[in-house]
Amino acid sequence: MSHPTPFSASSVTSTLPAVAARLRAAGCVFAEDEARLMLSAARTPDELAAMVERRAGGLPLEHVLGWAEFRGLRVAVEPGVFVPRRRTEFLARRAVALAGRRRGAVVLDLCCGSGAVGAAVAAAVEGVELHAADVDPAAVRCARRNLAAGGGRVYEGDLYAPLPASLRGRVDVLVANAPYVPTGEMGLLPAEAREHEPPVALDGGPDGLGVQRRVIEEAPRWLAPDGRLLVETGGHQAPRTAQAVARAGLVPETVVCEELYATVVVGSPAGDGLRQS
Repeated sequence: MSHPTPFSASSVTSTLPAVAARLRAAGCVFAEDEARLMLSAARTPDELAAMVERRAGGLPLEHVLGWAEFRGLRVAVEPGVFVPRRRTEFLARRAVALAGRRRGAVVLDLCCGSGAVGAAVAAAVEGVELHAADVDPAAVRCARRNLAAGGGRVYEGDLYAPLPASLRGRVDVLVANAPYVPTGEMGLLPAEAREHEPPVALDGGPDGLGVQRRVIEEAPRWLAPDGRLLVETGGHQAPRTAQAVARAGLVPETVVCEELYATVVVGSPAGDGLRQS
């Protein structure tokens, strides 16, 4: 079955100002950039019109397009699924660096959402054994699409509960972007997040670290003897995340990327001299 082709260059030129104007009127800061993306994705004028109206109505651009860019990859997302943030590319970068040190590294992506971090690791490191899990069924559907090419296995359930017992003690890199927004601050999030992303992917409880603590507490049971735990957290929350890592018997190290406003706490086995550079 044939599909309509994207708009021609001439039609893009004539339509771009009108699309950008509509988006700008709706409050889209990067209206021209978004208009170009929609024009490149739409196959018919009617499809373009529908995309523009969905975006003007507040739907995140990534949900309109059906994908989000993450470390050079197009990661599939659908309405109701958490959109991977650019700051999380720092978490993925650290995971790639660690996974690349061991042939056939076992990588576990908890609270995986769309599977963006796992997909980035699989794309950058050959031969990884990739596992991922999330409690949200819609996220699991997306993650299975995004991780299929890399042979990743995705499980639906609460944190470690759905994982096979055979993974215990074998995970070389355990990465988690658990929700870390305090419940009382959920109302301060941008409308796109509040209205179109699942609260389970955002709300971390009274101090924002409830899910993180559960991830960290059980991590040593799943890590290989020299495995690493990587947890994305808020800059002001990092000291408490590090305390939780220490209480779990791991040695915490906080690493920061100022460019992306990103903070990751790394947990290493006590007495292991290997550290990330």
